[in-house]
Amino acid sequence: MSLIDDTLEQIQAVDPALLAEAQVVLDNKTKPPGSLGRLEEFARRYVAIIADSENPDLELLGTKVVYTFAADHGVVEEGISLYPKEVTQQMVLNFLNGGAGVNVLARHVGAEVRVVDIGVDYYFGMVPGLVVRKVARGTANLAQGPAMTREQAVAALEVGIELAAQAKKTGVTMLGTGEMGIGNTTPSSAIIAAISGKTVREVTHRGTGINDAALENKIRVIEQGLAVNKPDPKDPIDVLAKVGGLEIAGIAGLILGAAANRIPVVVDGFISTAGALIASELNPHVKDYMFAAHESVEIGHSFMLQHIGLKPILDLQLRLGEGTGAALAMGLIEAG
Repeated sequence: MSLIDDTLEQIQAVDPALLAEAQVVLDNKTKPPGSLGRLEEFARRYVAIIADSENPDLELLGTKVVYTFAADHGVVEEGISLYPKEVTQQMVLNFLNGGAGVNVLARHVGAEVRVVDIGVDYYFGMVPGLVVRKVARGTANLAQGPAMTREQAVAALEVGIELAAQAKKTGVTMLGTGEMGIGNTTPSSAIIAAISGKTVREVTHRGTGINDAALENKIRVIEQGLAVNKPDPKDPIDVLAKVGGLEIAGIAGLILGAAANRIPVVVDGFISTAGALIASELNPHVKDYMFAAHESVEIGHSFMLQHIGLKPILDLQLRLGEGTGAALAMGLIEAG
């Protein structure tokens, strides 16, 4: 049995009885029942996820880690981003130096940021703190053919699964997803269009802040990519391989691994939710283990959340990615 098949088999729905038991405890606190609103939802879901009859005294709150996956995209050669792909490698170094938005917000909530090179088109050498799990040096141009081979998509999924398993062994009790990859709103829009059947125009927005002409080009490029590749919406790995990204695959794998290991996972914005969508299509029970950090201004994000069945915690008009929203939401879940 493959690692992916084994992981999917391990994922079970969260027991409703555990949710009910947690709510009884909450209702016996010194407050009117339900008066803490969604904080109570976060609390009961969190404890039901980590509940394990074999370890009833499990420490509830421990280490929080945001995994920020970085990868490049061949589709940037189509002019779909405001920035060149070299910014991906520059931002990886910024993450490692603690100077990016996700670093600031993670410090604010006491979370650790782990940066994963899963597909950057650059050789970093021995850089302290960088988790090097490079599957390829970026994807191919999805407008001209498949972004990845199926084997590369599977390998990237397995990277995420393995990182979640390692996190479990080291006592991590909450995971967050983040990403960095210039051009990655394009494959994210392609994924939701392929799976949901929505038109490309309905699910595509400005990403890094492109103008009207560039947005029209981006829509054309995604439409072309879907026409050329014909991803099978009934086969999530086919969709991922043909129009996805390596960091999206890594995030999908991390979510699958988190669910298999009963770790709550906080999903960041549009690109992270593309990974969550792939994971939930592979096994619908993963929804029970996910918290949607926020709703992005990217218009395709709301369609993703609706398709999965997740209600966002925050709506702060964020569109940075990196794991920034996940870090903020972690603090609220922990507060619950």
